[in-house]
Amino acid sequence: MKLTLIVPTFNEEEVLARCLQSAYYLADEILVVDSFSTDGTIEIAKNFGAKIIQREYENSASQKNWAIPQASHSWILLLDADEWLTSELNLEISNIISANAEPVEFGFWIYRSNHFLGKRVRFSGWQGDKVIRFFKRDECTYEAQSVHSEMVTKGKISRLKNRMNHDTFKGITAWENKLIRYAEWQASDYEKRMGNVTIFHTIVKPAYRFIKHFIFSGGFLDGYVGYTISKYAAWSVSLRYQKVLEIRSKQK
Repeated sequence: MKLTLIVPTFNEEEVLARCLQSAYYLADEILVVDSFSTDGTIEIAKNFGAKIIQREYENSASQKNWAIPQASHSWILLLDADEWLTSELNLEISNIISANAEPVEFGFWIYRSNHFLGKRVRFSGWQGDKVIRFFKRDECTYEAQSVHSEMVTKGKISRLKNRMNHDTFKGITAWENKLIRYAEWQASDYEKRMGNVTIFHTIVKPAYRFIKHFIFSGGFLDGYVGYTISKYAAWSVSLRYQKVLEIRSKQK
């Protein structure tokens, strides 16, 4: 089995080398899918021998679906630039691709160890976070939705034993901008299929989201980090429906 590593990028000079280095010896090809970075991202990618393709960013699913068919090899490892493999996960994937027989699976779930405000988040609703990032090129595709699109396939999906790391935090301003951007994308999806926006959407649902993350999912066990995650989770829900109202006001 030969493997193509795909990494979408936009101004990722602070984290890209860590990502590429973590999977460098697994990959027979490195494909960096860049959204016209203005920092040192491209130079870093070139230093790792990456093939660079560029496209204006629409959303995560669209970008990845555009890149996947351009991989030279039938198996893909897809990492965001702020993710990196542990040595244990690297070895696990290496054992799969070096085995005599190709897997019967079409893809594999990989659990993520998320980091926020410089701390490993063990609860707060993030403990079960997993993504399909190791998969067959011609058998898998992302759902056509703007946010939190997941992989779709008709074949068997298994899960790997070891986790990868994910550093979600580049600063409060960057985090807030990311949530605003996600809320705008989600609002465009929600606006087409939901009825009136009510107090239930703008107050009850955000309050429940805070309680879900901080109490039910053990956010209090993560201390201040857990409180911050829960607070922003609630804000993101409220923001989504505010954006729906903004879209509808412009349509009048």
